[in-house]
Amino acid sequence: MSLTPDDVSRIAHLARLELTDAERAAMLGQLNDFFHIVERMGAVDTRGVEPLYTPLAALHEVASRLREDVVTEVVGTGQERARHQASAPAVQDGLYLVPKVIE
Repeated sequence: MSLTPDDVSRIAHLARLELTDAERAAMLGQLNDFFHIVERMGAVDTRGVEPLYTPLAALHEVASRLREDVVTEVVGTGQERARHQASAPAVQDGLYLVPKVIE
């Protein structure tokens, strides 16, 4: 994939950036270089390669800092909902009421 100067101008407009001609030319080169790297990475055959929890796992054994995924609260009594909604400014029938922001 290769971008054109018009693509860079459109991206700059969407990002609300005002670029000089020199900045636009530099950005075109940088973005095209980036997409070239992405294309090269996409061409690598990664079948059979296990994903890493962290890049450090490629160097040595890393202990997971994540907790076990186990249920810690009992749900269903309604008491938990009431406790969580006690600090809400407006609640009705167990639902949070919010101001209308879209007409």
